[in-house]
Amino acid sequence: MRVLFVAHSFPRAPGDAAGSFLLRLARALRDHDVAVTAVVPHAPGLTLDEELDGVRVVRYRYAPARRETLAYTGTMAEQVAAGVGGKLALAGLLAAGAHATGAVARRWGADVVHAHWWFPGGVSAAAARLLGRPLVTTAHGSDVRLLGALPGGRAILRAVARRSARMTAVSRWLAAQLSAAAPGLDVAVAPMPADADRFRPHGDPARARLLFVGRLNAQKGLAHLLRAMAATTSRIPLDVVADGPDRDALQALAGSLGLASRVAWLGARAPGELADLYRHAAAVVMPSTGEGLGLVAVEAQLSGTPVIAFASGGLVDVVRDGETGVLVPPSEPMALAAAIDRVVTDRAYAGALAAAARPAALRAFAPAAAAASYASIYREARATRRA
Repeated sequence: MRVLFVAHSFPRAPGDAAGSFLLRLARALRDHDVAVTAVVPHAPGLTLDEELDGVRVVRYRYAPARRETLAYTGTMAEQVAAGVGGKLALAGLLAAGAHATGAVARRWGADVVHAHWWFPGGVSAAAARLLGRPLVTTAHGSDVRLLGALPGGRAILRAVARRSARMTAVSRWLAAQLSAAAPGLDVAVAPMPADADRFRPHGDPARARLLFVGRLNAQKGLAHLLRAMAATTSRIPLDVVADGPDRDALQALAGSLGLASRVAWLGARAPGELADLYRHAAAVVMPSTGEGLGLVAVEAQLSGTPVIAFASGGLVDVVRDGETGVLVPPSEPMALAAAIDRVVTDRAYAGALAAAARPAALRAFAPAAAAASYASIYREARATRRA
C-alpha cells in the first residue's frame, strides 16, 4: 500500500526533531507493507525532492524565499497573527499544498492520503484533486487549539471531516474536542510513536535537578512551575530546555521570585543532549494545559524518569497518577509544589514511579504499536471508499 503523508512539519535532515514522529511512523509502517512519501512545505536551504531514511520527501514552494518560514519551527500561528505577510504566506501554503498533494498523489499512485494536523494539512488535502483516494486526517493538538481562534474554524473542520474517510486524534482529549466541535464525528484515538531507542534509562545517575522541556509561551505553563518552585521546601534546581516569545518575561518572573540561582536557562537542545537530560532528572515537570498528547512526557517515561504534570489535555493518557508519575489539578502551583517535594524527598516513591514508567510508555507509544494501529486505519479507509 502507498500512503502519502501531508504535513507542515517533517524532519529536514537526519536527527532533526521537527515532526520526527512522522518519519518514525513511516519507517515502522514498512513492516506492514506500507510505503510512505511525504509532501511538505519548502524552507530556505532545503531541496525540493530528496530521500530521507528511505522515505521520499517532496517539498513545495509557497511564497518568496524570505517568507517561507511558516513551517518546522512551531511559530506558524505567531507569524500569521503578526501581520499581512504571514497571512499571505499561509494562503500560499494552503493553495500550493493542495496542488502538490493532488499532483504527487496522482503521479505516485497513492492508495491513501494521510493529512497530519487538520489545519493546515487537512485543509490542503481536502481541497486537493485526489480522484477518489481516501483521506485520513489526524489532529495533533496545536491544530485543535486553533478552533476558537481561526475565523470559521468549526465550519472548516466540519468540511475537512466530511472529506475524510477516517478522522483520528493522538489522545482521548483531542478526540473529545473534535467531537464537540463537529457533533456526530467519529474520531479514532491513535497516538504517534516515540523514539524508544534514543530515550531509555542509563545506569543509576544522581537525580538532583528538575527538568522542563517546551516552548516558552502561556500554554506550556512555565510561570506556574516557577511559582511552584518558589514554594517548594526541597529547594531543588530546575533546568529549562526551551525558547519562545515569553522568555524575557519568564526570566524576569524567576528573578522576582528569588529563583535566579536555581533556574538554568539552557535554550533548545538536540535530541541526543535532551536524552541525557531526561535520564539525569529527578522528574520532568509539565505544567501545560490543553496539551494535545505530551510527547515530552512520553520521552521522559521512556527514559525511566517520573513525570509531574497538570491533569489536563492528553497528559491524562500518558501519565498514570501514582504509577508512572503524578497528576495535580491544573493551574495550581501549590499542588505542583507538593508533588515536587514528595518525588524529590521520597526516594522509594520516586523509584517506584521510575521503574513503572518505561514499560507503560512502551506499551502505548512504541513505533510497532503505532504502525499497527495506522495500518489498520488505512485498510479501513480504503474499504470505506470502495463500499
